[in-house]
Amino acid sequence: MTKFALRYVLAIACFLALGMTPRPLAAETVSVILDQAKILRLPERVASIVIGNPAVADGTLQTGGLLVVTGKSYGTTNIIALDARGAVLAEHTFKVAAPRDGTVTVFRGVARETWSCAPRCERSVVLGDAPEYFDAAINQSGTRNGLASGQGPAAK
Repeated sequence: MTKFALRYVLAIACFLALGMTPRPLAAETVSVILDQAKILRLPERVASIVIGNPAVADGTLQTGGLLVVTGKSYGTTNIIALDARGAVLAEHTFKVAAPRDGTVTVFRGVARETWSCAPRCERSVVLGDAPEYFDAAINQSGTRNGLASGQGPAAK
């Protein structure tokens, strides 16, 4: 056995004797659409998750290692899955992007509007739209939801 091979074997033996384990593999990147959920299977022994930035993506851990991730805002964040002793079981990077299917983006100068066209074009609420357009769509949606829940029309 060469000197190099012997050193390598000794280093691995020391590494294992000290109870050290190799670092987890690089984080897997998962794409999530804004305001949509995605299901990810984690190891069953996951006890908790750590979310880098819950304003970008949020997650709910279900039994059996099932993680439901929802895109909250544009950007990138990570989620780390831990076992009961705090050991890292998995790490995933989440990239949250805008919806593309069935949407039309209209620019009026620099002001942006997003319309959902499935099949008729209706106002949509998407981060990054012009404040006047966005606020009008949010107010209409809020009023509608209030009426649907029996709260009556909003006071003006």
